[in-house]
Amino acid sequence: MEEKQILCVGLVVLDIISVVDKYPEEDTDRRCLSQRWQRGGNASNSCTVLSLLGAPCAFMGSLAPGHVAENLPDVSAKDFEKVDLTRFKWIHIEGRNASEQVKMLQRIEQHNARQPPEQKIQVSVEVEKPQEELFQLFGYGDTVFVSKDVAKHFGFRSSAEALRGLYGRVRKGATLICAWAEEGADALGPDGQLIHSDAFPPPRVVDTLGAGDTFNASVIFSLSQGKSIQEALRFGCQVAGKKCGLQGYDGIV
Repeated sequence: MEEKQILCVGLVVLDIISVVDKYPEEDTDRRCLSQRWQRGGNASNSCTVLSLLGAPCAFMGSLAPGHVAENLPDVSAKDFEKVDLTRFKWIHIEGRNASEQVKMLQRIEQHNARQPPEQKIQVSVEVEKPQEELFQLFGYGDTVFVSKDVAKHFGFRSSAEALRGLYGRVRKGATLICAWAEEGADALGPDGQLIHSDAFPPPRVVDTLGAGDTFNASVIFSLSQGKSIQEALRFGCQVAGKKCGLQGYDGIV
């Protein structure tokens, strides 16, 4: 029997990365030492990391038919109706077009209501951007990732403060997770216990692009393997820290 997959729904983009000797000041020119193009986007990056960790995974998003992409639509609820939910054990939603994504999440809930406990799909959502429309997504998902930017938008000054202040927005039984860069990450579950992991910085920071997506994917991977939230947080911080010491993603495992 084929192992069930982890599905990531969201954005895929082309990142064009220019390397300079130091961050340029406004209105100045600076020689580019090197440049690379690589696939990016939160859900796409998380799928890359899940694959490198050894998880069977799939990505769902909008792709252009050629080199130029203009006004590509986000995945709609109608698009999502075509997904065979029985193929997946975990579905991760990157918060984007929230009104459509709520319909997708409701479809998963309806599917889960017909399944025995061991066949239910675990759901995670990411609320990364401080946009009012996205905040309705807090109420969905067994695991909710909230970004430092969103936490600061609400006036919180630490991940622990943010989790206690925002936990009332998640559904009963959910776990809320917030990473805070070099200060590590925290999680708060239904038992009210705040769980923390320190960060694991590399000897030298090389490339932080996608570090948050790496953290999310590593936590999802760990939880999908039946690990505790403490183990998952620590693993997420370890892999994200290692990624910051590498260019791209090759070598994180």
